[in-house]
Amino acid sequence: MAIKPGRYNKLEIIRKTDIGVVLDGDDSGEILMPARYVPRGAEPGDEVDAFIYFDSEDRLIATTDKPHVLVGQCAVLRCNGTSKFGAFLDWGLMKDLFVPFREQKHEMREGGSYAVTVYIDDISGRIVASSKLNKHLNKTPLPHEEGEEVDLLIADKTDLGYTAIITDTHTGILYHNEIFQPIKIGQRLSGFIGLIRPDGKTDLRLQQSGMAHVGEMADKIYNELKTNGGYIGLNDKSHADDIYDRFGMSKKAWKRAIGVLYKERMIEITENGIKLLNNNPQ
Repeated sequence: MAIKPGRYNKLEIIRKTDIGVVLDGDDSGEILMPARYVPRGAEPGDEVDAFIYFDSEDRLIATTDKPHVLVGQCAVLRCNGTSKFGAFLDWGLMKDLFVPFREQKHEMREGGSYAVTVYIDDISGRIVASSKLNKHLNKTPLPHEEGEEVDLLIADKTDLGYTAIITDTHTGILYHNEIFQPIKIGQRLSGFIGLIRPDGKTDLRLQQSGMAHVGEMADKIYNELKTNGGYIGLNDKSHADDIYDRFGMSKKAWKRAIGVLYKERMIEITENGIKLLNNNPQ
């Protein structure tokens, strides 16, 4: 069984020592799990689910601590310090995660937070990180279709909007004019694939596009009406900020959604708001 550094491995305890337990690393030899990480009551012959990485002397070591990110994943991590060789990021373990200078999109500084992808360096065999996302991601066709819901990690803010990482494998753009909720760097949230461009670049959205999204918003408004006595003090002439504060949607989306409810004869649009019609009991 080949050990996978930077990931969890289920390994058998061979023996106890004064400083911890020794795990069977198969072809990788014996691997120490220091005493502070050994599960209570663990004995030789038991298996432990251990995260395997390298100590300060580049020896494999095991821990039951949970890192913030695994090899093959992306995360936004805080820089704990720098040296003439690179930067060191906090990934939740005793030994920081190294980012060589050549793998820094912009020079990293202590205290800053950076979006990185984590991988095994082909030359050194070490676990390292890179903020040059386009160098390591987007290497295969996007395995998603337009309109498909995906997991996003907000990676960076640009003049156009926000760069987001799609399921740890690709990057896309959320444009400022299509964002109607507070977002921040490092946030994980669900989104939708928008336009997949001929050059491979991907536009993203936080809401479904087209009538599917309008229907979702109409349902939200209708349910709010039912729990609010059948009346909401907003209509198609209300200020965009008031609409966003109440429903987290743009005025354009609001008008389309209440238009659907109006055409279905579910609501009446009054001078100061909207109200449920009598044929739609609460």
